[in-house]
Amino acid sequence: MPIIDMHCDTIAMILNKEWDAVRKLRGKDTVEQVPLRENLLHIDLLRMKEAGYMCQCFAMFTGMDMIPKLGISAFDYVNRLNDTWDREILANADLIKPALTGTEIEENYKAGFMSALKTVEEGAVYEGSIDKMKALYDKGARMSTLTWNFENELAYPNYFKWETKDGALHCSAEEGMPSPMNKEIVRVWTEPDQDRKLKETGREMVLAMEEMGVILDVSHLNDAGILDILDLVQKDTPVIASHSNARAVTGHCRNLTDEMLKKIADHGGISGINFAADFLNERGDNLSTAEDMIEHMKYIRNISGTDCIGLGTDFDGIDNKVEFGGCEGMPKLADAMKKAGFTEEEIDKVFYKNALRVFKKVLG
Repeated sequence: MPIIDMHCDTIAMILNKEWDAVRKLRGKDTVEQVPLRENLLHIDLLRMKEAGYMCQCFAMFTGMDMIPKLGISAFDYVNRLNDTWDREILANADLIKPALTGTEIEENYKAGFMSALKTVEEGAVYEGSIDKMKALYDKGARMSTLTWNFENELAYPNYFKWETKDGALHCSAEEGMPSPMNKEIVRVWTEPDQDRKLKETGREMVLAMEEMGVILDVSHLNDAGILDILDLVQKDTPVIASHSNARAVTGHCRNLTDEMLKKIADHGGISGINFAADFLNERGDNLSTAEDMIEHMKYIRNISGTDCIGLGTDFDGIDNKVEFGGCEGMPKLADAMKKAGFTEEEIDKVFYKNALRVFKKVLG
């Protein structure tokens, strides 16, 4: 079955593995590389091909917490990611081709090739400049979030809050994201931000993206910002949440409310089911199951219809166990959906038709 996954962090994993090796080698010429073709990550091209992938959206993910440590600008860093993306895709031209449009994705698949769509995760890489956004567009980026987990020049994420052993309460809006290595933290939770809409530069950037034909991705954006985008763009402009689930099923603020799901559907957009355990369930066992994913699919289907559901695995951006492994296990999810009562047409929509419809509408 064709598969379109709207989000993974594999390119950042490849670049950062290289940088780890460079640090270990202390400047020696030899660099240990993690190739996209075959590796031990969630995603590699050989397993993707075997599973039947049509297109993988590879995010150029930029964690703003590490930028000061690297001593370079966010725009410089995303260009290093861009170079890694280009190198890996071009080096594997026998398996995968870069695509700029939905039509190209279809044509590549018919010719026996998978497609790679270049995306941006973290609008801070534009540094508030529409010209820099256009520069990345010229290099092939066709989908973008406005934020990751930090405030930037464009907008805000929802709040992460935590308590430390001394009873002090902390908020990501002032201190950034809590470190998972901080042993002083006794609990972490999320809270929605329903007040802070897009910044003026963010509104200008959204309109520029809409005009240019960049797919607007609201994953990681705060509640007020998501609703602001959905009100700002034209009614027939699809807006997606590339890797977000249903908040009514799992009450994490990275998930979408019923209102958001309905409005995204009204725009002809979709939400990609995210495989992160914290977004799928509240068991606390660090395990993502097909049953968890199907529960969110069924809920979204009831709220906004099957046409609003896609896949946004977040592979190589999640650190929990997925019961069917990585990209090679995707057919098992389709089998589980069939057993759960989804029709073949519904499975096709979730696995590729809905995403392809959005890509063709926005990108051509």
